[in-house]
Order: sequence, then C-alpha cells, then structure tokens
Amino acid sequence: MLEELDGLDRVERAQYLLELSDDFSEVPEAIATRPFPENRRVPKCESEAFVWAQDQDDGTLKFHYAVENPLGISARAMGVILDETLSGQPVDQVASVPPDIVHRIFGRQLSMGKGEGLAAMVEFSTYEARRRLQTR
Repeated sequence: MLEELDGLDRVERAQYLLELSDDFSEVPEAIATRPFPENRRVPKCESEAFVWAQDQDDGTLKFHYAVENPLGISARAMGVILDETLSGQPVDQVASVPPDIVHRIFGRQLSMGKGEGLAAMVEFSTYEARRRLQTR
C-alpha cells in the first residue's frame, strides 16, 4: 500500500484516501456497542476514534475501529488502512510499525492536530500488539 501511495500525486492521494474512508466499517456489535468504553478511546484524536484488537486462533490480531466524528474522513481512512495492513499479520511486525508512518500515508501537509490523532491511532494499535507479546 505504501508503494502505491508513494506513486500518487497530492490530488490522486487525496482521492484514494477519500475512497478508502468510504470503505470504513464500524466495529461490530459483537466486539463493542455505544457508548464505547473510555479505555478504547484514542488519545489526541479529534475524530473520537476507538480501537479494539481481537485475538485470533492463529495468534494474530483482528483490528476494529470506531470513529464518532461524522467528519472524521482521515480517521476512517486510517482505520481501513490499519485493519487491512495490520490484521492477520505477525504480532511482532505489528508491534514495530512506527507512528510516523502517518506522514508517508497522508503526506507532510497534515495539520499538527490531525497528524497527532492519526499517529495516536497507529500507536494504540501497536500498543495492543506489544501488550500481547508481553503476555505470551
């Protein structure tokens, strides 16, 4: 996905990310229902994002996201990206994803607040993987 994004100009990238946000699926009710618990809330995220990591039989994780702000297009796109790229991957690889990957995905023109919130989504997801590694 990163190589694909690297080949896009700014307009194409924005269109691609907008299309990804349309693919966003809310966390299934079997995982969580509103009101979502505060310990799942992503700190610093203006879009009020929440993260869950579900243990899979093969030792990997399935990630689920909720974005409460209806204008949270970037957070929804990030949720799709994180689910598609982290779910089902080896937990040690998930744990090592750097939060600054956000700038490679969205570009350097991100506002500071939005960039911090999206990086916090990555950090929350990788934290879940690191937590699993510690308990194994």
